[in-house]
Amino acid sequence: MNTDQLLIVISISAYIMSTLALFTYFLSREKLPKQIGIPFAFIGCAVQFFELVYRYQTSHIWPLTNLYGSLSLFAAMSVAIFIGFSLKYDLWFIGGFVQAFAAGFLAYALTWNEGYLPAVPALQSYWIKIHVPLVVSSYAAFMVAMVMSMLYLIKYYGERSLERDAMRPMNIRAAAAGSGGTGMAMAAYAAPVTSQRMIGGDLPVLASAAAAGNPLAMWLSTLPSLAKLDIMTYRIVSVGLPLLTVGIITGAWWAKEAWGAYWQWDPKETAALVSWTVYAMYMHLHTRNSWRGVRSAWMSVLGFVTIIFCYLGVNIWVSGLHSYKM
Repeated sequence: MNTDQLLIVISISAYIMSTLALFTYFLSREKLPKQIGIPFAFIGCAVQFFELVYRYQTSHIWPLTNLYGSLSLFAAMSVAIFIGFSLKYDLWFIGGFVQAFAAGFLAYALTWNEGYLPAVPALQSYWIKIHVPLVVSSYAAFMVAMVMSMLYLIKYYGERSLERDAMRPMNIRAAAAGSGGTGMAMAAYAAPVTSQRMIGGDLPVLASAAAAGNPLAMWLSTLPSLAKLDIMTYRIVSVGLPLLTVGIITGAWWAKEAWGAYWQWDPKETAALVSWTVYAMYMHLHTRNSWRGVRSAWMSVLGFVTIIFCYLGVNIWVSGLHSYKM
């Protein structure tokens, strides 16, 4: 095993350890797993960036000319963005998911490791040192935002499940009262649950169920409010979208030099435009109250699906100017 491979093994091992520790923290909220997981996240990320620099210094070949290097940067930037937001907003509870994705993508990258091969002529340009890091970093930000959206949806639908459970006995009592001629009874019983809106982002039924000892409610109560999860997703997408925008622009300039045209509707270009459109719609619609929350969360998840297709689907399975299989 050479030094390059050893560094990758260390990174993956650190990510796995961080995943296990931060997942434990996510489920239990105990401080010890958090204190163990955070250092491993830092170690894995630092070693991975060092590995990219090491490859460049030893081979004098830019490490982002193939899918192996690109996926390696994607994993490292995902963890770096997660760490940056966690240091500012205490988002360590999503770390298990982010570290798991990072370890998975890094392990998958190893299947594309072709060693130190020089880039094809079209990639031997200074633009590769600008365009690729920008685009891959945007993908990483969108991945972290997707994790935040998934947690939003878990809590959102968990609250609704608790709400339905709370409504069930009320509906039974209301129906019994209604059969006695008091048609307004059902509304009277239902009002305490349905008429009150979010208090700090959470439904009142969540606090009531948690106080009654409901395990699901007690666990959901440890998550940040829906309002915070929503705004944090928005802030992370606010990092990813400008990166993708500048990445597409620099890609167009590079395409002009390499292929003679700014835009050729190549599958990769088209897929990138679709992804940009989805996230631009997310940013715009999030300004409307009716679209904040669950709709925005689903749009964030959809956006990352388009990113995965743009990043891997097009490059691997669709023939085009950006196809790695060519």
